[in-house]
Amino acid sequence: MGGSGGGRGGGGGRRRRRGRAGVMSEINVTPLVDVMLVLLIVFMVAAPMMTVGVPIDLPKTQAQELNSQTQPITVAVTPEGVIYVGEDVVAEADLISTVSALAVNGTEERIFLRGDTSANYGSVMRVMGILSGAGFTKIGLITEREPG
Repeated sequence: MGGSGGGRGGGGGRRRRRGRAGVMSEINVTPLVDVMLVLLIVFMVAAPMMTVGVPIDLPKTQAQELNSQTQPITVAVTPEGVIYVGEDVVAEADLISTVSALAVNGTEERIFLRGDTSANYGSVMRVMGILSGAGFTKIGLITEREPG
């Protein structure tokens, strides 16, 4: 039992040291990766909920997505013909006054028109006609991208 080093595996109990214990210059990225993964999961769950809250079954197309710098005004038409501006129900007669009150840039404001797949085509076109008749020229019809 009488070996030197007291169980340290040889070497006579000597340790090499470069003076004092040096500063560790490595970055521990494990906490950063953990935080980023948690944020990724949170945004993946929250992103679908950030759309306007009117449940509409949008038609599918192969058109490219629009790139918009500002938040547009969203007008939706349900299958029953009910008109929403944002999440508020609006009568057809009050549509222009409601949209004009929200339009920061006047008639140059971008308006997204969302029409349910089973909504009457005439209802959606009537809303579009009312908006364009009031002078709004930047009206976009919103669809969902076809899979594939």
